Amino acid sequence: MLFSSACQARSAPALQWSVEPPPALDPQAPRLWVALADRLGSPAQAAPLELRSAGGSLTLQDRSGRRWVGPRFNLQWQRVPLARPLLLQRLVAGPFASFESAERRARQWRRLGAQVSLVHADDWELWAPLDAPRPPGWSLRSVQLRLQQAVVPAVQAPGRGPISLQGPVQITAPAGLLWRGGVYGGPFRLQGDAQGSWSLVEQVPLERYLEGVVPHEIGAGAPAAALAAQAVLARTWALRNLHRYRADGYHLCASTQCQVYSDPRQASEPVRQAIQRTRQLVLSWQDQPIHAVYHASNGGVSAPLQEAWDADPLPYLQTGLDRRGQDLAGTPAHTPGSLARLLAQSQPFLGVDHPLFRWSRRLEPQQIAAALRRRGIAVGPVRRLAVLERGSSGRVLALAIEGSAGRTVLRLDAIRRTLRTLPSTLFELEAQADGSWRLQGGGFGHGAGLSQAGAIDLGRAGWSFQQILARYYPGTRLLNLQRLTPAPPGNDP
Repeated sequence: MLFSSACQARSAPALQWSVEPPPALDPQAPRLWVALADRLGSPAQAAPLELRSAGGSLTLQDRSGRRWVGPRFNLQWQRVPLARPLLLQRLVAGPFASFESAERRARQWRRLGAQVSLVHADDWELWAPLDAPRPPGWSLRSVQLRLQQAVVPAVQAPGRGPISLQGPVQITAPAGLLWRGGVYGGPFRLQGDAQGSWSLVEQVPLERYLEGVVPHEIGAGAPAAALAAQAVLARTWALRNLHRYRADGYHLCASTQCQVYSDPRQASEPVRQAIQRTRQLVLSWQDQPIHAVYHASNGGVSAPLQEAWDADPLPYLQTGLDRRGQDLAGTPAHTPGSLARLLAQSQPFLGVDHPLFRWSRRLEPQQIAAALRRRGIAVGPVRRLAVLERGSSGRVLALAIEGSAGRTVLRLDAIRRTLRTLPSTLFELEAQADGSWRLQGGGFGHGAGLSQAGAIDLGRAGWSFQQILARYYPGTRLLNLQRLTPAPPGNDP
């Protein structure tokens, strides 16, 4: 069998392709399974997979024990017949603009007794059996598939043609694997996912993973204290999100759906020192890793979690004015023109050097309609935009878009996921005489948790990484990851 023997032997309908979950983290030697590439072999990723050694040879070994050794492999994708048709049936909720919003809905559905998987298709979706209880008011769709073939990788054998591989395929590269301009240490796995395609997964030690994350998230030139704060948050975020891609058999991705992870060799000495200085430290609440969200710039006002995503409030993520020489506290006054006046200021706040601390955008009706169509929403020619609701930080929580053929309301993270030119949801909206809209805004990102621009300013002012973290996550404490309280078996955070 090419994926799992359960795929062909199962006579009852399944929810997805059979996938083994990734291993639990070993606190003594923490290692993450990170997908360097996903959806391989799907229609969108049908090109051959090139695997190249950074020096010497690669070794491939598939599930049957067959081995291939060489400096480079060009794996083709083949369709092979299944011994028995695979029946897939599921209820689908979504799409959701982010994992965070999907996760809250998954918890709600599970409380009704449903078996729910979070899967990243084109966007995040929830999958449950057809007979699962249906949450009142939810829009669900049924999917039923009868599959006769599987997509598998194949290696070219001299004089024999392509040979299909049985997954998972173990890949070792003593000198490292050349991948998208970088070198990764591995070891690696090529394995099937929930949707019948494949993922290239690196099994990377946690501290080496941070070397590939920290410089790409905050920049290698940040002050030492800001780098150390970022290292703690990146480590904490990874531990809090180990379940993110459980349905596909690995922990995390390498893209902006997770934390950007790239060639660890590019980490500078200051970055390595920051990681070593904070080794195994995580930021905790009630002895669990916190929801360690962070962003580039808060525009002078931090946001609670529920203003970024459809999520429950957390006591350590609060609204506050991010002013120099003061605690993170206070909220913008919600009076006519108050937000416009705040956005006209810069000097009292931290992070003013960020290029998007203040910004301006112009939205044309055609541009908005095209953005909606990309998400499958059609309202006709756009005639009106209106802010329906703001949060305590002043950020837009609900934006109505009216057209000649209908109306839609974008909420929370869906606003920026749809209107991708907007750096944040902290903005004022003004209609223009020519039918366009002018937006004056501040900040880059969701605004919850640490502002990297603010942390850089605080580091330059002599703050320690402990002080920076305490400012943006009040009430939390630093804890060695070996002292974390294990989550209950089978329960996602």
